[in-house]
Amino acid sequence: MPAHETQMSGGFAPGRGLPRALLFALVCSTVLAGEMRPAAAFEIFGIKLWGSSKDEDADIVDPLRYSVTIDAPDADKDLVKKLENASALKNDEDHPVSGSLGLMAKARSDREQLVAALYADARYEGVVTITIAGKSIDELPPDAEFKGPQPIPVVVSVAPGAKFTLGNIRLKGDAAGLASADFGLIAGGDAGSGAVLKAEALIVRALKEEGRPLAKVTDREIVAEHSSSTLDVTLTVAAGPVAGYGDTTVEGTEKVDRNFTEYMTGLKRGQQYSPQEIDDARDRLLGLEVFNSVTIKEGDRLDANGNIPIDVQVSERKPRFFGLGGTFSNTEGLGLEGYWGHRNLFGQAEKLRIDGSISGIGSNSISALNYNAGVMFEKPGVLGPTSKFFTGIKTVFEHPDAYDHFSVKGDVGVSYDLDKKQRVSAEFDLDYSRITDAFGKHSYLIASVPLQYVYDSRDNKLNPTRGFRFLAYAEPSYDILNGATFLKLKGEGYTYQSLDTASRFVLAERATLGSIVGTGLQNVPADRRFYSGGGGSVRGYSYQGIGPKDINGQPIGGLSFFETSVEMRIGITDTIGIVPFVDAGTVSTKSFPDFSNVKVGAGVGLRYITPFGPLRIDAAVPLNRDPGDPRFGIYAGIGQAF
Repeated sequence: MPAHETQMSGGFAPGRGLPRALLFALVCSTVLAGEMRPAAAFEIFGIKLWGSSKDEDADIVDPLRYSVTIDAPDADKDLVKKLENASALKNDEDHPVSGSLGLMAKARSDREQLVAALYADARYEGVVTITIAGKSIDELPPDAEFKGPQPIPVVVSVAPGAKFTLGNIRLKGDAAGLASADFGLIAGGDAGSGAVLKAEALIVRALKEEGRPLAKVTDREIVAEHSSSTLDVTLTVAAGPVAGYGDTTVEGTEKVDRNFTEYMTGLKRGQQYSPQEIDDARDRLLGLEVFNSVTIKEGDRLDANGNIPIDVQVSERKPRFFGLGGTFSNTEGLGLEGYWGHRNLFGQAEKLRIDGSISGIGSNSISALNYNAGVMFEKPGVLGPTSKFFTGIKTVFEHPDAYDHFSVKGDVGVSYDLDKKQRVSAEFDLDYSRITDAFGKHSYLIASVPLQYVYDSRDNKLNPTRGFRFLAYAEPSYDILNGATFLKLKGEGYTYQSLDTASRFVLAERATLGSIVGTGLQNVPADRRFYSGGGGSVRGYSYQGIGPKDINGQPIGGLSFFETSVEMRIGITDTIGIVPFVDAGTVSTKSFPDFSNVKVGAGVGLRYITPFGPLRIDAAVPLNRDPGDPRFGIYAGIGQAF
């Protein structure tokens, strides 16, 4: 082999110590692990409210503190950041290690992590040197002791070397007919270890999508050409035969019915294998909300009938749950809500939920607070694994500016997922209500059949950065007591566009259009009319404050409305963001919106990202306010505005 090349069959080997580093890179590229520590201290928005880091380190034997300096003079800012993120020494600098042996072990592990980070950045000539108290870890004896004042100085020196690009690329075996460029392997392109591993996974996935569950990479040959700083890649792939699903076994169930769990995977014996169906089955089981984790493993060989066995491993969640929440606005007051539920009532993931809320605190008088309470029951799998039956009863007693309203409503219906992105639902509702509004006091008994279609391709439901959501809603209704018939129509669209690869800048837009046809405004119960304004609508205006009003200046609602919003969600750090926004809306007493009187609000918000969704604070002002409109609005809650 020429002196300017290094090669290792089955792995990267362009430099000393590479096989272990490659293994580490493989692991880092495919696994994320987290560690939960006892909550000895509490911190939010970067401010520690109680406790101290010393409390967390109290159980460390022979604690030894150290300080870290990362010296990489030839690395650019992005690479330095990657190295810092990869360094456990740096990330754990505030926590002591367990004696000199603990520091040595951490330093040796850190070198592998840093080399893996260099490979991920396509730097295969990089050299990482770590010294402790001025001595290289390669020269220190295994029983070295670090005496003297603490913290012990640790210096990480990184010479990154040249950045490699891809050179010659060959796909062999059953992948010989595939185009490497379709999987990101392009001469002159990204040669990082992550890019190569991703391409391997995509090639295997492409063959598996042909119904070949045993497809795998059988040989990997990587050659680093140091003279030209290129990486030659040769991958040999075996596709294996086309197969169907064999027996599905379920492990880990305790209170959830095992046969029901198997049924909900939707993997029918003999049906041709599909990796997408495996992914869908995993997501569907997680969507039942009765499992903490779901792992679906495919057999490593076919059964006697030429099918692939499937093993489902689950761990169950606690069946009971409860929660508390709240919102606040200077125009709508304080709102509190609570709920209790059971995720697995009869053993087949049936959900029972009881909830209640109170709102208007501080904004309304005690006698005019808003209350609602309800009971909801869901049973999945009634018409196939992607279906759900639901029923419930809800009572409401509320006093918004537009009306006073008491109602008791019952519903029963079914939803069905057409695929991962599309859902349809139909239900029957019966709603008795007593309402006092600008048209007087009335009682209603409304029978209706709400129909809904939802398309949702968002990448994250709590904090989307890409994707689209569309909702179409139609509700034919008949008032049994008064004889009125009307049709309520509504459409909503939401788009999310990440303007950079790191999703630090996300443009979010929404538009909503609604119309009621078939009768006059006075025949439609006030709670079913359209309103606009407030924290979940056009910020800067009061709740229901946009649209037609009676002689006393109180909103009466409309037969149509239109709303739109634009937000620029800017990530300042990984957890803190700011959101400038503009909202607009209009409400009309006619069945088509009146765009000549659109109200506009604008403002800025603060977001703090948490695992359960962003914490939100928005401040907005009305740009074309009328007399009686507030001069500003402040809103707080959990989750993005839309």
